[in-house]
Order: sequence, then C-alpha cells, then structure tokens
Amino acid sequence: FLEAVRRASGLSNPEPKEPILTDLDLDAAQMISTARQAGVSDAEILEINRVLGRALSQVAESARRIPLARALEPGISEHELASSYAQSVEHLYPLLQPLLANALSLHLRQGAQTEVISALERSGGELPGAREVTICFADLVGFTRLGEEVAPEELGALAGALESLALELVQPPVKLVKTIGDAVMLCSGEPQAALDAALDLLDAADGQGEQFPQLRAGAAHGRAVTRAGDWFGRPVNLASRVTQIARPGSLLIERELREAVADDAYRFSYAGERRIRGVREPVRMFRVRHLGDEPLSEHELE
Repeated sequence: FLEAVRRASGLSNPEPKEPILTDLDLDAAQMISTARQAGVSDAEILEINRVLGRALSQVAESARRIPLARALEPGISEHELASSYAQSVEHLYPLLQPLLANALSLHLRQGAQTEVISALERSGGELPGAREVTICFADLVGFTRLGEEVAPEELGALAGALESLALELVQPPVKLVKTIGDAVMLCSGEPQAALDAALDLLDAADGQGEQFPQLRAGAAHGRAVTRAGDWFGRPVNLASRVTQIARPGSLLIERELREAVADDAYRFSYAGERRIRGVREPVRMFRVRHLGDEPLSEHELE
C-alpha cells in the first residue's frame, strides 16, 4: 500500500534494498497508519495523495528555481555554484513547511465554511447576515493545458497579469474579492456594475495580444454571506460552475441575474438550460454582450 501511495503522489518506488528512503518517508508511513486506524479508507488516502502530488509537484518546481536563481552569477565556478546553491536551500527550504501548512489550514477552513453554508441552504435554513449580491468569476482559458507546455514562472506571470488587469479595471461598487490560481472573483451589490466589470475585463484580455490567453466569465445573483472578506452561498457556487461552461471570450449568466438587469442594458442571447452540479433544477443560461457589439452568429448561438 505504501508503494501505491508513492505512485499516487507522483513519486517512483525504490528498488528492493535501495537505501534512499529517509525519516520523512517513515513519518509519512506513520501518519498513513494513524489515518487508517482513524477509519480513513485506503481509497481516500490514495485520492488525497494524488491531489497533493499534482499540486505540490508544481510548488516544488517553483521552489527549486528560487535558490538556483539566487546562486547563479556570471563567471561563477561549478564548485562556487554548488556551495551557493546549498546555502540558499539551507536558508529558504525550512520556510516552506510552515508556509504550506498555513496555506492548507486557511483553505481547509474556507472549505469548511462553504460546506456548512451550502448544507444550511439545502435544508432551507436562513443564512444569518445574508444579502443580495452579484458574484462573477473570470478565468484564463486553457490554463491547465498551458501548465504542461510552459515554465511555472511563465504561468505565474500570466496569473499575475490577470490580477493586475482586474485591479486596474474594477471600480466601486464592484470589488475584487480574490484571485484563485488562474481566476479572479468579483462581487457587487449592483448587478449591472458587476456585468460591466466582467465585460470590460474580457475586452481588456482580448487587447493583450495573442500571447495572453482568452478569458471566459460567469456570473450569478442571489443571497450570500461574507466572512473575513470572502463570500459564501449559492451565487458563489453557481457563478463558479457557470464560468466553467462559458465559451472563450464570453460572459454567461443565470436566470436570476438576467431578471435583475434591465432588458435594454445589454444584448442578451438565450443559451439554453444546463444541469449544474449542486443545483436541483436545470439552470437557464444567457450570454451577455455590450449593446454596441455585433449580434451573435448562428454558430455562436448554438
């Protein structure tokens, strides 16, 4: 089973009697044993390690480059490079473990809040402090595929460029809530302001040239609650799901948001009904464009 865990984590297994395992491997085995005794199934352990392996391989690649970049200097000898690299690793790598542990703890806490709020909504309970808000996500199309083709620092630069675009364009009453890897999350108490910001962001991304991926955006309207600067509730989950099915360069919204905006404010086109994970009934979708934009072609309407 430990061999299966290493494979799931993206690591190779040593040959029999090959002395490469360390105390870290022993610690990991002991934690796995503890998890099994606590009732965590082998399948769940493997799934967790698959997710961690995919994510942490990218973290490790980025972390590996930092001390190397600090050590490289023009004219440096091989011995001096090795010594400088070792010193950088010694100082920087111990910082990673508390950094990763803190980030994981924060994400677990946020995930727990989301689950509790979603459960309360499904049970028909009232969310304390909930209010009407429009939530919008915009993400880089093909970002996962790009991760297989370009270096991590280039991916980071693209994600940073998206955040910079959002910071430059988004104005009150719209707020940039956060960035999540290849996506930005916006919110506003005024639906039309949120749609304006999303469309402006799509246009700005198109204006960056061929080297910048297209954006796609999705938005939803409804009651949500805010905690520590973040938002939780049905419109958040729905906007995220809608974004995932939006076409490149387009803004897709659900029915409640469409009804919250004046008919003559934008050019709308019906995009059909879709089954959305976590939503009981099919969701009616609409594409949104500026009034001055050309009408959608028959191919785009399909």
